[in-house]
Amino acid sequence: MENSYQRLLKNNRSWAQKHIAKDASFFKKLSVGQSPEYLWIGCSDSRVPANDVTGTKPGELFVHRNIANVVIQTDMNLLSVLYYAVDLLKVKHVIVCGHYDCGGVCAAMQNQDFGFVNNWLRSIKEVYAKHKTELLAIEDMAKRERRLVELNVMEQVNNLAKTRIVQRAWKNSTLQIHGWVYDGNNGQIKDLNYNKSGHSDMEDIFRYNL
Repeated sequence: MENSYQRLLKNNRSWAQKHIAKDASFFKKLSVGQSPEYLWIGCSDSRVPANDVTGTKPGELFVHRNIANVVIQTDMNLLSVLYYAVDLLKVKHVIVCGHYDCGGVCAAMQNQDFGFVNNWLRSIKEVYAKHKTELLAIEDMAKRERRLVELNVMEQVNNLAKTRIVQRAWKNSTLQIHGWVYDGNNGQIKDLNYNKSGHSDMEDIFRYNL
């Protein structure tokens, strides 16, 4: 009997064969290197596969995912990905994409003790506290959660703008940061029209003298 994980290996062989059938040199071209235009910072949720929802091919999207797509200034994993994408790959766009019905955001709205995960959810709780007046005015809990998803994305865009990596790029390039939300109910991405291409609207204390 085939184990469930073996199905993945079988699917992989089928996937590879299909690409080779279309283009015999497909994987050889990919092995030469990558030059994606986009860095995707998304949620780890298995229902939001970055390449699938954007219709992009291998090599077009550089991807980092974590619970609730947060940008924490001490997260060396994220900062390393950001540095590699911006400084070495020279991506033109950084996209923070959250999604409605996000488990991390829903958990952050509660007072329940989630153990170790509390540490990760802390930054989302701070977004909630920052926008508490607006959020509490929304009586429908589902709508309140959807709004927090959006506010969380916008806050992470702000956090990216506060990094030295991004600010250095703005001195020498036209790097843009975008805030999006994926809606699993219809499969479509909502552009929040919350974009950053410079730190003109940033408080002075967060600007580096570069």
